[in-house]
Amino acid sequence: MKQLRAISIGIIIWIIGVSIYTISFYIPILEDPEFQANILLSLGILPVVWLGAKLYYRKKSTIKGYWLGVIFFLTATILDALITVPYLIVPNGGSYYNFFAAAGFWLIGIEFIAMSTTYWYTKVFSKTNTANCI
Repeated sequence: MKQLRAISIGIIIWIIGVSIYTISFYIPILEDPEFQANILLSLGILPVVWLGAKLYYRKKSTIKGYWLGVIFFLTATILDALITVPYLIVPNGGSYYNFFAAAGFWLIGIEFIAMSTTYWYTKVFSKTNTANCI
């Protein structure tokens, strides 16, 4: 059931991420709307993943932050393959290859894992280590 909770939170993170990406096209700041959307998604996903990790660890769990980030990222990747690419990318001239080969996609994947790991070390691991020292 802990994996199901992680996947459910990963779905919520994906929904928020796709929303950030899509809404950013309606706010013209830069001349290149796709570059702008990628920047806003890269910055916006950081607090969203942090909040997702906080929600996950609200109930005691032994999974390390790295693996939680991997679950979040794999969930988002599967949803991207099933929904984002065929309905948002391909109709606008993109392809699966271009989407999944983009450096921005992998940067966001690293952000998922890094934020979950950072949350685990700062909020979960530090509390268990401090409790064991007393």
